[in-house]
Amino acid sequence: MQIETEIKNAEMTLAPLFAAVERTALFNQEKTLNAFQKNRIAPRHFAGTTGYGYDDEGRAALSAVFRDVLNADAAIASPYIASGTHALYLALSGVLRSGDRFLSLTGKPYDTLEGIIGGEGIGSLRDFGIVFEQIDILSEPGKLNLEAIEKTLKAKKYKLAYMQRSRGYAARRALSVGEIEEAARLVHAVSPETAVMVDNCYGEFTETREPTEAGADLIAGSLIKNPGGGLAPSGGYIAGRADLVRLAEYRLTAPGLGCEIGSLASGYKPYFQGLFMAPHTVAQAIKGSLLVGAVMKNRGFKTEPAIDRAPSDLIRSVSFDTAEQLIGFCRQIQYASPVDSFVTCEPWNMPGYADKVIMAAGTFNQGASLELSCDAPIRPPYTAYLQGGLTYEHVKIALKRSLEK
Repeated sequence: MQIETEIKNAEMTLAPLFAAVERTALFNQEKTLNAFQKNRIAPRHFAGTTGYGYDDEGRAALSAVFRDVLNADAAIASPYIASGTHALYLALSGVLRSGDRFLSLTGKPYDTLEGIIGGEGIGSLRDFGIVFEQIDILSEPGKLNLEAIEKTLKAKKYKLAYMQRSRGYAARRALSVGEIEEAARLVHAVSPETAVMVDNCYGEFTETREPTEAGADLIAGSLIKNPGGGLAPSGGYIAGRADLVRLAEYRLTAPGLGCEIGSLASGYKPYFQGLFMAPHTVAQAIKGSLLVGAVMKNRGFKTEPAIDRAPSDLIRSVSFDTAEQLIGFCRQIQYASPVDSFVTCEPWNMPGYADKVIMAAGTFNQGASLELSCDAPIRPPYTAYLQGGLTYEHVKIALKRSLEK
């Protein structure tokens, strides 16, 4: 009963924030509905095709709906984009050319981009003569160093300015759309020829605007995160300026062909339905994140982001004193999963990561982090990164069981 009382008290405290999250979901749901109606989505768009897919109406319609939901000039939404990392690579390698420089405004990018940016002998951007530089986030978590950005852009020419919206495994909060807008405005004012790109993973539908509505020239993300609504079985998207999206298209298939080809025998229904469900499902996950944050904070754990406002991404961190505590917490999330609840997860050498990673992911779609999951690199500080939750009720049950253990 003590644990149930803790959770109930936290819910009462969070009631105004929950109401704000629900208002955001309502706004985004109507925006999504309007995009479906504008593009006259019909059952024929769900049908599969084979071969080259020249007559694949679903492929084009799905991208068109994404374009309008994100208020972009153009978009690619494709099951053949294997992950968020793949979407980012297609965008970066499509836009950048040998001798170009690109600048991260948010410090070191997520672990899985290390090979893409600086790997040697594997077809990385460095292999093709593309230069990467970064400006670190200020000591205040998540705050962009605008002074350093302006100074750097005045000193050198950059083809691309890059921002990672979500915190990933970094000790900072996610960027809000307002902060992205401020940085994009600065980049365009100081260096008009520099395009602004945003890694939008974990951020879609958390606010009423997307980065493409706030000055970003290009964004990319994964369909097994927020915009897939828990139903899309695979895929990723790229959206923004039409000329930049076209360059990414040519990387996805072949130069000159772009998204004129590509078939999907299984059909597109889960992608359309997942996008339609996404505003509601994201709201469920955000409410779950706030609940976990409030209860764990009351228990004396360090947790980010703060629970005084709705977060700008899905990721909730909880820090522990030892690796054993960290591993134990992740295991409890696995045991509370609907799939593979009997599995005891172990740290392993996961592709794309420098340290061993433990990943609790009893999900219907493998690696789908809009579903409740928890992962962490096994390195100090020992921080677990909880994300997702198709239903608020599931997060609440998982939290209760974790506290019981």
